[in-house]
Amino acid sequence: MPDYGRFLRFLLSGGLSASLTAVVRVLLSFVMSYELAVAVAYLVGMCIAFALARVFVFERAAGPMSQQYIRFALVNAVGFPQVWLVSVGLAEHVFPAIGFTFHADLVAHVIGMATPVWSSYFGHKHFSFRGSPAPAIGAAPCGGLGLRR
Repeated sequence: MPDYGRFLRFLLSGGLSASLTAVVRVLLSFVMSYELAVAVAYLVGMCIAFALARVFVFERAAGPMSQQYIRFALVNAVGFPQVWLVSVGLAEHVFPAIGFTFHADLVAHVIGMATPVWSSYFGHKHFSFRGSPAPAIGAAPCGGLGLRR
């Protein structure tokens, strides 16, 4: 049976994460190119998304947090090219070609962040937070966000 409640929590936590990521990208755009700001903001947003998903969406996931974070990062690494290509492609090619100028960078980035929703949900549900008997490796992810189990 589909888990609609979990998917709704994923959408809500992902929406919050995407909103914060967009703010980070806008701020970073003051000091770096749009293309680089999208990439750096994606990394910041991934840490935010991991914390929110682990606490509110996949709270009963078994296994060490560090293993979950590594798998979470791998799923996001698969989604990143899609987010970057859509964001940059819309902002630099499609929107100028059609004359769209209303906050074009922001709109492009939001659309780009939304594109891997389904693949991310299933990747995180069946891979990132599936639990693992492997021992924890490495230091605490995301600068030790205080997400201890």
